[in-house]
Amino acid sequence: MNIPKLKNLDKNNFFLMAGSCAIENRDLAFEIAEKIKGITDQFGIPFIFKGSYRKANRTKLNSFTGIGDIPALEILKEVGEYYDLPTVTDIHESDEAAMAAPYVDVLQIPAFLCRQTDLLAAAAKTGKAVNIKKGQFMSGPSMGFAVEKVLHENPNAQVFLTDRGNSFGYGDLVVDYRNIPEMQAHGVPVVMDCTHSLQQPNQGTGVTGGKPQLIETIAKAAIAVGADGLFIETHPNPAVAKSDGANMLPLDKLEALLEKLVRVRQAIV
Repeated sequence: MNIPKLKNLDKNNFFLMAGSCAIENRDLAFEIAEKIKGITDQFGIPFIFKGSYRKANRTKLNSFTGIGDIPALEILKEVGEYYDLPTVTDIHESDEAAMAAPYVDVLQIPAFLCRQTDLLAAAAKTGKAVNIKKGQFMSGPSMGFAVEKVLHENPNAQVFLTDRGNSFGYGDLVVDYRNIPEMQAHGVPVVMDCTHSLQQPNQGTGVTGGKPQLIETIAKAAIAVGADGLFIETHPNPAVAKSDGANMLPLDKLEALLEKLVRVRQAIV
């Protein structure tokens, strides 16, 4: 993987994409980045800081969507420069690719949009790395076409795929770990999203639920199967997070979890 500022990349270890769901404010972003960087430096885990500058996919009309696109993107850029970290954020429409690209190192395609050809092409044309989340309605083998769309526009693009579970009924998800090796067969690194895969979407209350107590289970299994990276949303106090608090990992539990996962990785390499 060739992402600027991605340090300590080692085939014997996984990389981590982590941060809060949304950029809520500058102080919180810096607090989370500093804490995660300290932990990942300790364990030699390459780290990409994650934060969404806007939440376009929300259940209710009055749900929090962001603090403003450019202010949030400027915070992401500042975090990346201050801590010398690569950063990743979601884009939702084709014209957002060029807007977001100057601020981050990786453009992420949300799961619901992984088939949007124009969006994938726009991300590829920026020259940034592209992380495509597997749709909840997609199989691992079918994601090869999404990779193909990016590489058609930019044959040198760095692409990786992220699994975040598959729809299981109307309000739950289930992880099919066959998707990890099946997506690796496309010749790209594969990430397991350990928090969104535990969402309970489309609840009648209008607020997405989750099962954060199973984050460790999802993460351990993914590493054991051979995932190249993990995606974990984390927050000092998920109960007051403005987005996806129901399935985020409390920040103070991250170190113990990563310590276990490093041992799992060492056991299988």
